[in-house]
Amino acid sequence: MMATKTIITLSLIALVAACGGPGDSATVPTAEPAAASSAVIGDHIVHFSAQSTDQLPPEVARTYNFVRSKKRAMLNVSVLDTATSKAVTAMVTVKTVNLTGQLKNITMRKIEEQDAIYYIGETPVAHRETLIFDISITPQGAAASFDVRFKRQFYTD
Repeated sequence: MMATKTIITLSLIALVAACGGPGDSATVPTAEPAAASSAVIGDHIVHFSAQSTDQLPPEVARTYNFVRSKKRAMLNVSVLDTATSKAVTAMVTVKTVNLTGQLKNITMRKIEEQDAIYYIGETPVAHRETLIFDISITPQGAAASFDVRFKRQFYTD
């Protein structure tokens, strides 16, 4: 009986040791940093994000006339003055393409709520489609426009 317990214990120890982490020769991939969601442009900071519209709460989707769907992407852009951290009006235009170069039209709408100003737009997306967003921003009173680029992959299944 004692010999059986010893064999079982040693077997479990050997099994646990065999299931351990990677050995010294294993290649461990480096984690990629999270993508940027803001950029400083001149005297302003631009915040941007893209997500599928199914992630919007139903009341938000109704308020802004979005169809909630995994197959629809929403882009959100806001521009703040770096000195005051207050929202500013800007001219925001977007050119969006997927990895095959297919143009995805997004018309941005300006939304103002109390002290907040942001620009939103939407476009259809396919499963595992990566979109590259080229955003051109001209803050009110700025002499020049600034460009921001980011990409995001969407999963619809």
